[in-house]
Formats: sequence, structure tokens, C-alpha cells
Amino acid sequence: MSNSEIVEIIELTTKLLELHAENEFKIKNYSIAAYNLDKVTQELALLTVAELAGLQGVGKSMAVKIEEIVKTGQLTELNELIVKTPEGVIEMFKIKGIGSKKIRLIWTELNITDTRELLLACQNGEVAKLKGFGEKIQAAIIESILFNQLNASKLRMDKAEVFANEILIKLKGYFDEDIEIVGQIPRKSQVVDLIQFLIKSDFPIQIQSKLQNLDFLVQTIADSSPFIWRGCVVGSHIPIEIIASKPIDFEQNKLIYNATEVHLAFNFGGSTLLSKTKSLKFENDFEFYQQIGLPFIIPSRREGVGEFEWFKHYNIDDLIQTEDLKGVLHNHSTYSDGQHTLKLMADYCLSNGYEYFGIADHSKSATYAKGLSEEKVFEQFKEIDEINKSYQNFRILKGIEADILGDGNLDYDADVLKHFDYVVASVHSNLKMNEEKAMSRVIKAIENPYTTILGHPTGRVLLTREGYPINHKKVIDACAANNVVIELNASPYRLDIDWRWIPYCLEKGVMISINPDAHEMKGIHDMNYGVAIAQKGGLVSNMTLNAKSLDEILVFLSKKSAIV
Repeated sequence: MSNSEIVEIIELTTKLLELHAENEFKIKNYSIAAYNLDKVTQELALLTVAELAGLQGVGKSMAVKIEEIVKTGQLTELNELIVKTPEGVIEMFKIKGIGSKKIRLIWTELNITDTRELLLACQNGEVAKLKGFGEKIQAAIIESILFNQLNASKLRMDKAEVFANEILIKLKGYFDEDIEIVGQIPRKSQVVDLIQFLIKSDFPIQIQSKLQNLDFLVQTIADSSPFIWRGCVVGSHIPIEIIASKPIDFEQNKLIYNATEVHLAFNFGGSTLLSKTKSLKFENDFEFYQQIGLPFIIPSRREGVGEFEWFKHYNIDDLIQTEDLKGVLHNHSTYSDGQHTLKLMADYCLSNGYEYFGIADHSKSATYAKGLSEEKVFEQFKEIDEINKSYQNFRILKGIEADILGDGNLDYDADVLKHFDYVVASVHSNLKMNEEKAMSRVIKAIENPYTTILGHPTGRVLLTREGYPINHKKVIDACAANNVVIELNASPYRLDIDWRWIPYCLEKGVMISINPDAHEMKGIHDMNYGVAIAQKGGLVSNMTLNAKSLDEILVFLSKKSAIV
């Protein structure tokens, strides 16, 4: 089992112990263990009980429980708690803003055991009357439940890709025919609400009959047709479509499913792309675009959002590629809330072929993330200088993710900020803002002469939290006026700035930095999601900050600092 899976079991046990008002000492032990285990860089499943017991905040008793989790995939104590807890009550832990104690009150005082009942009670005003709740918390519960309901049948792009490939492997075990994933996943949709497969077969009706007998699938018969199976995987709410196609139509259908209706409606030479797919014969999608005299458009660009106009200014070779990236900016280490040391993170980037690694640990206001005091900043600088002596043609850049405070100021004075190679300015606190407040705060941070990069501009967390409202055009205009780069946060949880605003960034000459926001070594690979989304928005390599070589970015950063 992975560390995160082990920690998840311990965290859920903690929550359920609190829910059932169990022994406070036991709850505290679980809570401390979960907190500390989340920071461990070693693979917990490979450690002995003695080694586990030696970890900070663990001890022998908890070590034995971890061993049980590793060996069996479950924990007896958790299973016992789950048995005496209604499933709907456990579901309430997904509601933002309420914890175990408030859920216990909802359950015991109002006898509510699922989120539908809870939503109704909130709408009737009953929850606000509970001790410690009130109108504000009641409103927040309603908002969270509705948000969760809206997104219950959706997955982030990373989860959707893994899930789709798992289904694909299972399907290939039952079918000899060619099967491909089509639709939103090849189009690199940041949120997926439909997973589609295309099966090549001379006998499509037989395919549908066979699908009906697969025990891991649940068919929605009313929505299915002779050529399209519709339903879901057992235990999942994500809609699935499995389309059977005759071999002669396979490439045509693949192209159609890998493009939006708006893209296919594009009128070219007196007819739409959709009609041309039906009138032409082609071996692959590249050949199709070639036949009709258009440049090849990759699936992620087939959205009907300016992909044809893009070619008036750029060539396909201009589109950013993973191999164009020369460095990795905005990363965290054990100095703040990262899981690996500064040197481990830097060495990992070096081993993956990058020319520079930019550290950007949290600043002092982020106490929840062990933000760096001024003393810690200069301690880190000293370590960076020492490590850099051991490198040739590689360098650690001294950065910081500085919190944008409520008034728009950054949380270090100028005499500290001036020592960084670059500053990522981000909002992390007081996210409940109207547009006026958010804009005032963000624009002031952009205008700070020490701001190099505006971090995750809306603060959104996909399928978990809406971003605070900003006027994207005004933010991009301000970045253009102040020579500030905008981050495309490559974490699949964020993917912020949204790809739809990349064309306006290019129009205004605002560079984008594809940053993984990595908190551990493997987080560096989130750059792949960032590149996929950057391509979707039409980002070109010469407008990508970290496509600059080490020498080039040092010149860029020196020019920025010279302005101050």
C-alpha cells in the first residue's frame, strides 16, 4: 500500500473515533500519527514494526496497526467503527466546513443519517438552531452539499485517465477487437464527466450482447442503443459509453468522438468538418486534416475555441512540448510542507534532465504549512549556496511562495524580498471574497515590484472548491503592465490559470510558467498535466518562462530585479 492510502485509513479512523466520542487519548494518538506519517518520505509498507515505532509520533501500538493495514489492506478498529456508523453519516465528512463533532450533533440531535436529509433540514432552517451552528454555517453546508452533488459523477483528468485505462485493460481481457479510449480523455479535459471507448468490430450487435454479460459493468438499458452501450462501472457514478464501430468507419468515428461539436461545425470550403469526415476516406486523423488542406490539430485543441485562428500566428512546431521545458519552478521541500529535502528534490530534477530547480517554500504567514520565518529563509539560502557548489550546468534558484495578505501586500518586507531570485505571489487565506476585494488584493500584489510570478490566480481546487472571482482580462492586463508572469499551476487539482485564458495572455505578451507546485519528488511529473493543458490553450514555447535555458532565465530574472 502507498503511504497516502495508509494515512487515509488512519485519518478516517480518527474522524470516526471523534464522531463516536471515544477515548480522547486514543483520538489524539491517531491524530498525531496521521499528521506525522503524512510527512514521512520512506515507504511505510517496507518498514518493520520496530522501524515504524521509531518514527516521530508513532510508537509501538500504532506501528502494529500500520502493519495490519499493510498486510490486510484494512484496520479492524476502523471496520468496527464503520459497522456502527450509517453510510450517509460517513458521507458527511465530504462536506466542507464541518468536522466530526458537528456531524455527531447533526446525527444525534436531528437524527439525520444522510446528506439529502441534511440538505432539507438546512433549507428548513433546522440546522442553524443547533448549538455552535447558526445561519452562516448552515448556508455553507448547503453550498457544499450542492457543489458535491453537482460533481459526484465527475473526475479530475489524472483520476479519469487512470480509471479509463483500468477499464480498458478489463475490456481487452474479454474482446479480441481493437479498443481505444476516445472523447474527453484524449481531448485532455481538466474535468471528465463521461468516459468513452470505441471498439472496432465487424459485428457491432454481438459486442453489445457481450457487454451486457460483464459483471463489472452496470448497463442503463433505457439509454443504450444497438451500437452504443451506456452505463457505469459497479460502484462508480461516472457515466461510461462503449461504442461499436465497423472497421471501415473506425477512423472516422474516432475523429468525431475526439472533437467537440463546435470544432466539427467549422465551415471549410463550403461544408463542415463533420460532413467532410463522412465523405472522405483516411487512415488516421493526421491524413484527414492533410486531405482538406488544414494544419494538423491535436485532439486537445479540437474545442472550437480559436484553434483555427491560432494558425494565423503560429505553426504546430511552436506549440509547447514537454521536452521544451528546461526547468521546474514553484516547488516545496521539508523546509515548509514538502515531503522531501531540498537536495533530494533538486537531484531528482537533475536526474530527469532539467537545468534548474526553483524552490518556492511557503512564506511566514502560512503557519499551517510551516512557512519560513526570515531566519529560516537565510538558513535555506546558505544550504542552497552549499549545494550549488556541487553542481555543474545545474542550479537551484532561490524562490519563495509569498502569501498575498488581505491588503494585497506580500508577507515579507522589501529587505527580505530583494534577496530572492524570484517570488511567486499567491493567495492562500480568506478565500471567500467578492470580485472587488479579490481584484484589489491580486492587482496590488501584481504591482509589487518584487512579484515575479502570480501563483494559481483563482485559488481553485477542481471538484472541491470554486476559485475566488477575478476579472481575468484585468489581471492579465496588469501582469502585462508590470512584467509579471502568470502561473499555470500544473497540479491536476488546480490547473490554474484556466486554459481558456492562455490566448489572451499571448495576445497581451504575458508569459506563462508551467509549475508543478510539487511537494514531493514524484510531484515533478505533474508538469505533464500542465503541458497538456497548456497545449489545449495554445501556449507556445517562446512564451513559456521555464522553457528558457538556465542562462536565459538567469538573464530574465536579473532584468526583473534590476527594475526594483
